[in-house]
Amino acid sequence: MPVSGSKKKGWIYADVRPRRNPGEINPDRVRMLREAEIRPAPIVYWMGREQRVRDNWALLFAQSKALDLKAPLLVVFCLTPRFLEAAWRQYAFMLQGLKGVERDLRELAVPFHVLAGPPESEIPSFVRARKAGFVVTDFDPLRIKRSWRGEVARGLSVPLAVVDSRNIIPCWAASQKQEYAAHTLRRKVARLLPGYVETVPAPKRHPFGGGGQSQPVRWDALEKSLQVDRSVAPVDRPEAGEKAARKRLQVFLREGLARYAAERNDPNAGLQSGLSPYLHFGQLSSLRAALEVLGSGAPMESKEAFLEELITRRELADNYCWYNPHYDDPRGFPAWAVKTLEEHGRDPRDPRYTRKRLEAAHTHDPLWNAAQRELMELGTMPGYLRMYWAKKILEWSGSAGEAMEAAVYLNDRYQLDGRDPNGYAGIAWSVGGVHDRPWFERPIFGKIRTMTLNGCRSKFDVDAYIARVDAATAAAPAATRTPAEERRETPSGPAAEG
Repeated sequence: MPVSGSKKKGWIYADVRPRRNPGEINPDRVRMLREAEIRPAPIVYWMGREQRVRDNWALLFAQSKALDLKAPLLVVFCLTPRFLEAAWRQYAFMLQGLKGVERDLRELAVPFHVLAGPPESEIPSFVRARKAGFVVTDFDPLRIKRSWRGEVARGLSVPLAVVDSRNIIPCWAASQKQEYAAHTLRRKVARLLPGYVETVPAPKRHPFGGGGQSQPVRWDALEKSLQVDRSVAPVDRPEAGEKAARKRLQVFLREGLARYAAERNDPNAGLQSGLSPYLHFGQLSSLRAALEVLGSGAPMESKEAFLEELITRRELADNYCWYNPHYDDPRGFPAWAVKTLEEHGRDPRDPRYTRKRLEAAHTHDPLWNAAQRELMELGTMPGYLRMYWAKKILEWSGSAGEAMEAAVYLNDRYQLDGRDPNGYAGIAWSVGGVHDRPWFERPIFGKIRTMTLNGCRSKFDVDAYIARVDAATAAAPAATRTPAEERRETPSGPAAEG
């Protein structure tokens, strides 16, 4: 492996040199959702996707407006009693992180309010009660978030700005259409990236009070107000919050990044970055991760491999969900994939598993069962196995629609980082050929790329992975464990495929 700093033609990430930001916010990151006259009154940052204080362009933009107007700055988060398939596991992780946000904002003399209820009514009411003059919120491509923003905009009489703090290149600046594949977006990333990789100013202690000070958040009362499934218990690790996210990033830089290019697809190597939950909940900025990776002494190959996943692949997922409203069902698949799946829709499925049986990790495939148990009991799954897991669901389901529904449900219910563009795009890639191309035709899959158990055995020690999951899940919370008697039952169906 070449030493760090060596050159290789074709690298687009590892040679980028971050530029120093003089304290300005790139206007490309901001879009006005509602135009109106700006008046000197409190500025509200409606925090959503970006649940952190540092490296948060939306917070910085809101504070810049408040400083210009010599006005108070207020931060508000709206906690909905339920959200898609999220369970207590994901809510507990999020709430722990938000407690850190409250502490960090207190140090900046910025009030933090947490509202309970639907944002389309709670946010306009809050803005009116505080007589605010300008609202800033986070970009998020998911349908439900777009709907919330639209309803809030219609309920306001003041300007509403949307800021993309998630993507290093703002989603709407990277591309103005749905990209066909990673390579089509990668060309645009290579051209645009140097203009967006920059240091991030720190938020200032806010000098202008007023606007109604917040009382300490009543976290216990908020937790009781939730209407979520509490049988999906929180996980012991990882620890939640911005500080924990930065600590995990440093551990990965020291212990995992150097070998990332060569071993990242081996679930037994322990080289997963562990950053996905933090990125999903906005407790860590992807730009911060990129800056730290670029500044590390790791080999260039590993920097390039990690930044490909962090930048092009994650931003491709946002692009898909932003420009395709059917990102979680077969209507979002490319035409060639729809055609080939329809042609093979009547192919025999043997075995065919119900969603309940899949959820219980009760199939004939020991590798799939182990991956599902890790998901169900630990809230995570290695990236390489996420693809295998979803493709097997297609193989064992009555249709692509049934497979999508099951995979999305299981992913969103158990993964800490579920309900995320990365997850929806990954499942759509596995089941429906999104961001992929036609492959050799096979039963059930048609021209969708397949993955096999023997193929996995050729890449890593499958038995070692299963043993590791067995050991790790032995102490999992009882509420999420599959009943022992159900696991001992021998399922019907053929042996694992060759």
